Amino acid sequence: MDTSSPTKKLAHHAYEIRKAILEMTTIAGSGHLGGSLSSVDILTTLFFYVLNYSENPLQTIDNDRFILSCGHICPALYATLAETGYLKKEELLTLRQLNSRLQGHPSHTDLPIVETSSGSLGQGLSVALGKALALRLKREKGRVYCFMSDGEQEEGSVWEAAMAASHYCVNNLIAIVDRNNLQISGATENVIGLAPLGEKYRAFGWRVIEADGHNFASLINAFKEAREVKQRPSVIIAKTVLGKGVKSIENNYRWHGKVFNRQELKEALNDLGTKGTARSEK
Repeated sequence: MDTSSPTKKLAHHAYEIRKAILEMTTIAGSGHLGGSLSSVDILTTLFFYVLNYSENPLQTIDNDRFILSCGHICPALYATLAETGYLKKEELLTLRQLNSRLQGHPSHTDLPIVETSSGSLGQGLSVALGKALALRLKREKGRVYCFMSDGEQEEGSVWEAAMAASHYCVNNLIAIVDRNNLQISGATENVIGLAPLGEKYRAFGWRVIEADGHNFASLINAFKEAREVKQRPSVIIAKTVLGKGVKSIENNYRWHGKVFNRQELKEALNDLGTKGTARSEK
């Protein structure tokens, strides 16, 4: 974990990641833009401040593991990995193309740096739980971080895993929910009401931490608190804005799976110049 004052550097990384997401999805002509943009500041904090990993990221003894459960927002993960240097930025422009390693949902087979293939919503927390239990059995020090959308909290498998994680006191499991309140068909509360989401996790025995998903200081404090929890798993519910950084699409569920054309891209990048990064103040 980086112990220096990180917020300005994180803001720069987040801007570059959002820019890459806009460009790669436009060139691909498809992709999931809204959730990719809302997740950027969380992923930036994780990969540039929180996660412990080395040259063999996420796969070496005592390294932390990262599970992307909501695989459709993989443009954000790919762009983050490129920003860290584990992918070449030029490869981002092959998103969703024939024979590209960067599929529309992440594939561990094609891209081993990705901890697990994903795309079927609601599966990631179970995978993360299994990995966390395995690390504990092997007496490894790493933690498992599982990133989920709020829409997939409607899946029953999430709550089976949540119940088991609490029962087995899996304190090396930290879940993050991107709480942007929207999914492909509208507001989460109109599709299947999730509120009060935090209380539900508390009832399942989890430590619940709420954070501003676009404020680096808030996110850093949330991860610090989660790492200190003993005898139970933790979940960070990060309040975010769908499409964050591009004002014209913010909080518009219709941009869950839409992308910009080339002309719109220019306007979006101009908007991103002033709107595209999280707040860094403490």
